[in-house]
Amino acid sequence: MATFISHSPDETAALGESWGRAAVPGLVIGLTGDLGAGKTQLVKGLARGLGIPERVHSPTFALVNTYAGGRLPLYHLDLYRLETPDQVLAAGLEEYLHPDGVAVVEWAERWLLPSQSRTPASGPVETLPAPPGAPGWRWVRIECLSDTERRIVYEDFGA
Repeated sequence: MATFISHSPDETAALGESWGRAAVPGLVIGLTGDLGAGKTQLVKGLARGLGIPERVHSPTFALVNTYAGGRLPLYHLDLYRLETPDQVLAAGLEEYLHPDGVAVVEWAERWLLPSQSRTPASGPVETLPAPPGAPGWRWVRIECLSDTERRIVYEDFGA
């Protein structure tokens, strides 16, 4: 598990950019954190690192935004309006667990859990293994420390 302290939105985006430059097809990144924590800012940097020329914004009302034109496609999911894994599955989003590029899931705790030790209010959820042949998952938690500081804790799972 790694921890990064960001002192500005630019630093948060720079971390995402470094991840984008290193990303390989099949990577799934689950993001957790309160509203305004910087999840979308991290995704903006990731897109920049992938060389995506489009402006990135949160897909809260569309559920998924797809960005092409970079080194790899980016699938940006926002589960804020969905509250349970069943609602996510009913929305047909499971295809994004096996992306041909990179999938980033905001509010990932509503669907994906990195281990059985994490239990949502509705009860335990089975651990999701890394998709076959995929590089695995990156689980990211962003915590607000102050108006400008964020603690970004991340861990990789799978292959």
